[in-house]
Amino acid sequence: MPKKIRLGILGGGGDSLIGVLHRVASFINDNYEIVGAVFNPNFEDSLDFAKEIDIPTNRIYKDFDTLIEEELKLPEEERIQVCSILTPNFLHFPMAKKLLENGFHVICEKPMTTTYEEAKILQEILAKAGTVFAVTHTYTGYPMVRQMREMIKEGVLGKIHKVDAQYYQGWINPIIHDKEKRSTVWRLDPKKAGISSCMGDIGVHAFNMIEYTTGLQVKSLLCDFNYLYADNQMDVDGTVLLRMGEHVKGLVRASQVATGEENNLTIAIYGEKGGLRWEQENPNYLYKLNDPEPLQVLKPGHAYNSELSLDGTKLPPGHPEGIFDAMANIYLGVARAIRGEKYNSGEFPTMTDGVRGLNFIENTVASHKQGNVWVDMVD
Repeated sequence: MPKKIRLGILGGGGDSLIGVLHRVASFINDNYEIVGAVFNPNFEDSLDFAKEIDIPTNRIYKDFDTLIEEELKLPEEERIQVCSILTPNFLHFPMAKKLLENGFHVICEKPMTTTYEEAKILQEILAKAGTVFAVTHTYTGYPMVRQMREMIKEGVLGKIHKVDAQYYQGWINPIIHDKEKRSTVWRLDPKKAGISSCMGDIGVHAFNMIEYTTGLQVKSLLCDFNYLYADNQMDVDGTVLLRMGEHVKGLVRASQVATGEENNLTIAIYGEKGGLRWEQENPNYLYKLNDPEPLQVLKPGHAYNSELSLDGTKLPPGHPEGIFDAMANIYLGVARAIRGEKYNSGEFPTMTDGVRGLNFIENTVASHKQGNVWVDMVD
């Protein structure tokens, strides 16, 4: 077994869901060891949290700049190799930029930055740094999403003509109708979340899933947002029409006010030979649709699945795997890349996916503000 990769964590302290997701994912395949962190803005809170999860406190730093400064003083064989950025959106860019400029590998929560311009700057810095950069579009780590990608790549659906992805949540609904409450939520604050809430937080996942599974790129889009209240600056619901080619059409539907919905991400791809559909809340099932044949249900762990799907499956057939395993598959792919090992390009989303995501988000906002018109996604 190769020596464990030394991991640093930025954010994700306390009762953060994303924090425990990343920590557990990093442990699952025994590739990482957390050696340093800034879990919280308050130093004492970071120390207390490190003790709570049994992480040594000698490399828990008071802030991000101190982490960089002190880690660079250590011998290369001791210092942090890769940092996971789990902070609110507005901190992603400055942290990622400084990490790359100082030779660290980066695992970054999405959206990668708050603007497309920042994303392009990071792309230039990464090209010079030559390090590994992953964006945690977690759902690409599910075995049956990977199976979907490989089947489409092999031509199982034939020529693609329709794509449909939705991501419905309802968690903002109890908050958005109370002016005082909504002013306390950072995802509704453009200074912290960026220019979009709904599309920037969950719609971008649906967009990424479309490009990940089909191998196609969105060429242009038309977006219609709903803000619900005139004083609310951030979208909480939106529908985006997509053009991926002259005869390839699609849409992204996203909502944070779909009352009663939990985490309803669904993607369906239709081609001349058939269709494939996957639902995040039932992740072990990939549905294959074909007019002259009965519905087929594919499940993980079986020999009929692709190598990429089987590589991301840790349990025998019939044992459910979930979001921790999906994130762990991304961490596994990053570990292989850091070690210079061979890996499949579908094992983790890259800087390119992060840049595409910000391009998508900004163009949805531009389309809506210009009167719901078609805009081109120009690189």
